[in-house]
Amino acid sequence: MGKLKENMLQSLRFDRETKTWLTKNWELKKSPRFRASAEEARTKLTDGDGLILYLTSAGSMIWRVEYRWQKARKTYTVGAYTGDELGVSLMEAREALVQVKRWLKEGKDPSEEKRAKNKPAEEEVTFATIAREWFEHAAKKLAPAYKKRQAEKLDGKLIPAIGDIPIAQLEGRHIMPLLRETEARGHYETAHKIARLASQICDYAVALGYCKYNAAARLTKMLLTRPTVHRAAITDPIEIGRVLRAIDNYEGSISVSYALKILPYVFVRNSELRCAAWSEIDLKKALWTIPAARMKMRREHVVPLARQVVALFRALQERARGELVFPSPRTLTKPISDASMLNALRNMGYEKDQVCPHGFRGTASTRLNELGYRSDIIEAQLAHVQENKIRAAYNHAQYMDERRTMMQAWADYLDSLKSSA
Repeated sequence: MGKLKENMLQSLRFDRETKTWLTKNWELKKSPRFRASAEEARTKLTDGDGLILYLTSAGSMIWRVEYRWQKARKTYTVGAYTGDELGVSLMEAREALVQVKRWLKEGKDPSEEKRAKNKPAEEEVTFATIAREWFEHAAKKLAPAYKKRQAEKLDGKLIPAIGDIPIAQLEGRHIMPLLRETEARGHYETAHKIARLASQICDYAVALGYCKYNAAARLTKMLLTRPTVHRAAITDPIEIGRVLRAIDNYEGSISVSYALKILPYVFVRNSELRCAAWSEIDLKKALWTIPAARMKMRREHVVPLARQVVALFRALQERARGELVFPSPRTLTKPISDASMLNALRNMGYEKDQVCPHGFRGTASTRLNELGYRSDIIEAQLAHVQENKIRAAYNHAQYMDERRTMMQAWADYLDSLKSSA
């Protein structure tokens, strides 16, 4: 303990008065026994009336005032003593003690008074301030693409419309004009997403005490909903065969051509296929493991690869010049665009109400159910998340053999349709 005292005194060069006080009033309470010589005790040096200098084992020195409020023992933190002009000196600590005594005499809790003094005035805390603070916190957990879309809604929609309104004064009537305007343009789902985003931000503000209630909590119930329109999917076996034959005869870029050939066999989502990397695909084990970051439900998804799919990947791998399986014709560092496969289908003569890339999921789901495969297996392969996470994790391993068998049978079935088309 003497060595700790010596080291700390040597670090005090600026405040002579505090150094003198430390030298003359080094009053230590009983020190705990050390488990190791490197461990240092936490110590209090007293100045009287509750003012103490708290010494941490890391060597920091913090001025505090100990007091009682409503029979409870509390501590008011004044500030750190750093030995230079940036820290709180002995005289400043004593002035703070006087203020604490004054608050107590007036029947006020010093800690609450300090908190109220440091908290910004309600009219200064706008929706924009809270929104950006929330986004900085929430963005750490968001996938890059989703993070970008949320930022666009914030900076392009919410903040220009209600950013200047104090969060404590925000009401639903301030937000509704933006949502109605979005609805009027036919963007019903976007209006719902904006309302949900505003609600998340308001929840954050309520939790931190900036406002008392969530002004956007019930706005989604006031919005219109677009009738559900299912993605165009061909389910007639003869038409499926014709589409597959048309894809085989398509003369476009290598990446788009092979993506279209593989998609019906694996029936993953468009983005999950086009952004695939060679590091995700194990051709020896005939497995494609899509990482959670690229999945809609943020859960890793394993796709068993039929023999036909392995052959397609091997043929494509011979032409590979980068990490991406389906690189853009313009650059190897970016995948083919979101619309590339859709445009290719249009060039083959198929309209949007006939077939689209996402529609192959509906094709597989419909036909596999009609062919007698268990719905649990089909849903697992479609990466539809079950509500019971424990059951989902169990089924992930339990169903793998059945899924592998189903995927091979599905590939053989598609080939039979194509050959008979």
